[in-house]
Amino acid sequence: MTAFSHILNVADARRAASRRLPHGLFEYVDRGSEDEVSIATNRSELDAIRLSPAVLVDVSRRSTEAEILGQRQPLPLVIAPTAVAGLVWHDGEIAIAKAAAAAGIPFCVSTQSITAIERIAAESGARLWFQLYVWKNRQRMLALLDRAWAAGAETLVLTVDTAVGPNREYNLRNGFGIPLKASWRAGLDVALHPRWTASVMLRALATGGVPTYAHYPDGFRTKLGRAALSDELSLAADVTWEDVKLLRRHWRGKLVLKGVLRVEDAQAALSHGVDAIVVSNHGARNLDCAPGPTQVLPAIADAIAGRLEILADSGVRRGADIARFLALGANGVLIGRAPLYGVAIGGAEGAGRILDILANELRITMGMLGAPALRDLRLAPSGA
Repeated sequence: MTAFSHILNVADARRAASRRLPHGLFEYVDRGSEDEVSIATNRSELDAIRLSPAVLVDVSRRSTEAEILGQRQPLPLVIAPTAVAGLVWHDGEIAIAKAAAAAGIPFCVSTQSITAIERIAAESGARLWFQLYVWKNRQRMLALLDRAWAAGAETLVLTVDTAVGPNREYNLRNGFGIPLKASWRAGLDVALHPRWTASVMLRALATGGVPTYAHYPDGFRTKLGRAALSDELSLAADVTWEDVKLLRRHWRGKLVLKGVLRVEDAQAALSHGVDAIVVSNHGARNLDCAPGPTQVLPAIADAIAGRLEILADSGVRRGADIARFLALGANGVLIGRAPLYGVAIGGAEGAGRILDILANELRITMGMLGAPALRDLRLAPSGA
């Protein structure tokens, strides 16, 4: 029996993380935007998808192996980029990357990671992707990409669904946002979670001071409790297909666009030499009236089938959700919140527990569906 044998599914890990983390930090990880309609919609739309079981099929040798961007891997998964892993666990990015390495899947490092990609690469042994938010100063952005390439990142993931900052009102109520702001509410929240305070925040203060965004240039790096020193590294609101052309010329590895929800944008990505897209509504964290990825994925897959690799994310809580996205036409699936819940309760071991659970659930789902391989997953006929 392992230390996390009581964690039987992602929901168990979520509940445990909600107890361990300060309320404001947990809600930053867990919640959506505005009225959070899309949080519920993502879930209900996934639940509504029925898969078609074949009977009397030999499923004694089921394989969850997948090929993503030319690399064979044991699972059709990629760890999605998240900005606060280093706050939910000390060196949380390294911990999740170690879990990803053990599972044989890539870990995508966020532009806003609290741990530098060089350390993640050196201490995790994981295959690394790098996620990019375009800065107003494009030359500084390109210098960051050179740094990521030198550290071993093989794939660049450009987030294209965040032209402006989202409206997350609960962050204001909780006193938790970036930059962090001191308040009596936030102070009480931290005081009521002494385990997190001692093992994460005080440890960070003792080893390196107040956390910062590790990928910002030295002259622009500030504590998370202070405003940026310059507008140069602010989120650019003028990102266009010209930036995609720039990145395609500059980046030597694979290029992925994350946050595509229109057929015409998928086709434009294809025409601009992009290697893959992620059909995603950012886990319902950005635009509350955006469609769920399951609504648009079939049409996108039909339009660009075989010519552009398709990944998907948003709302995965079960292995069956992974199977649903694959049956709809995705080649692979990104997971974000689920490993964050895992790392919050137990570092690399906790994140690994989540990956093991999802992999086991996927294998069970495949067995029940009579699907020895991922390509055998089928949607139920309409109306079934």
